[in-house]
Amino acid sequence: MNLLYDPYGFLLATARDVLPVLLFLVLFHLAVLRRPLPKPAQIAMGFIFVLLGMTLFMAGLELALFPVGRSMALQLAEAAQKSGAATWTSYGLVYLFAALLGFSTTIAEPSLIAVAHKAQEVSHGAISPWGLRAVVALGVALGITLGTYSIVTGTPLHLYILAGYLIVAVQTLFAPKLLIPLAYDSGGVTTSTVTVPLVAALGLGLASTIPGRSAVIDGFGLIAFASLFPIITVLGYAQLAQWKTNRLKARSEKMKKKPPIKPG
Repeated sequence: MNLLYDPYGFLLATARDVLPVLLFLVLFHLAVLRRPLPKPAQIAMGFIFVLLGMTLFMAGLELALFPVGRSMALQLAEAAQKSGAATWTSYGLVYLFAALLGFSTTIAEPSLIAVAHKAQEVSHGAISPWGLRAVVALGVALGITLGTYSIVTGTPLHLYILAGYLIVAVQTLFAPKLLIPLAYDSGGVTTSTVTVPLVAALGLGLASTIPGRSAVIDGFGLIAFASLFPIITVLGYAQLAQWKTNRLKARSEKMKKKPPIKPG
């Protein structure tokens, strides 16, 4: 659906997606909690803002970001195919585009921004929102790049996914327990409104350009990489922070046990 030709239809489609959530919250508040809605006028105005904002946001993705991502993926893949075999040299721009795409879209992901700020509140400032966003974005960039490499070379997607989850399982055993849920949640928030359309456009563009690739398996499978690798990077960041903390603590205790130097 094109917003330029049918703006009211696009608005109604967004309302059909958002309205059930609002009705559920209102009915639950009135029927289960049995309390009147606090500031109903403010809630109604907020719903209108959400509806308009999501309509414009989704329209922007459909009219601009999704076509641009798919077009760039097609052009880069076609140029790489003309240059020769599927090597790191011929497909270097494709991998660079995939990494930058994964990093930039994740940094701008609204759900990740919300999770990062909540993590800062819960940890009383111990977790930096920008630090968490950067680590998650790095994981998505690595995952999308590796997923692009699997599409270009034709290696089975499930081998990468199995190896990745084995790494996650090992990391989970040694990572700080308090940060494990945050790491797993970071993998989920990366597959949201900004990241998915562009990553799907990249995967579908590459899969449709390179012979022998499946748009369903290879194209949409690229999203799995965007969900898996942020877990690895966040857990790795947590383990590195824990190792530095333990090292500083051990050094501090060693200095305390060291006998003072007597004056000569």
